[in-house]
Amino acid sequence: MKDSLTGGGGGLHTSSFIPHHSIEVAAGLVFRDGKLLITQRRPQEHLGGLWEFPGGKRERNEAFEECLRRELKEELGIEVKVRELVDSVTHDYPEKSVHLKFYRCSWRRKEPRALGCHAFAWITAAQLAEYAFPPADERLLQKLRTSPELWR
Repeated sequence: MKDSLTGGGGGLHTSSFIPHHSIEVAAGLVFRDGKLLITQRRPQEHLGGLWEFPGGKRERNEAFEECLRRELKEELGIEVKVRELVDSVTHDYPEKSVHLKFYRCSWRRKEPRALGCHAFAWITAAQLAEYAFPPADERLLQKLRTSPELWR
């Protein structure tokens, strides 16, 4: 089926086929004092109520790092220094494919406020299991659970 969606192979012979679109997302791992900043999606949004790493959709001709700085300012009102790429994941949901790039960030200034999200929290590694995250974040969550050096 994947070949049919990407143009390879023989094509799909069903009238129920819904076009699959792809989005690119930059997400931040914002650490401060041994805690990680997470945000909760608004209830009415796709995957509403779940927790995630703050960030958002990349605009055309925008670098992922620029996107992340812009999204964190819009969503939380904070300023960060974008550092290294920690992970890159592509996850297929029934209605879309999401390509996520997760960057480690250093908080620079301004306290977070829930401007473009339902809520936010600063959590420790031990608290990760207490929050429900989207399936696309699972590989990164495993890395966060097993890599204490990321929290320093």
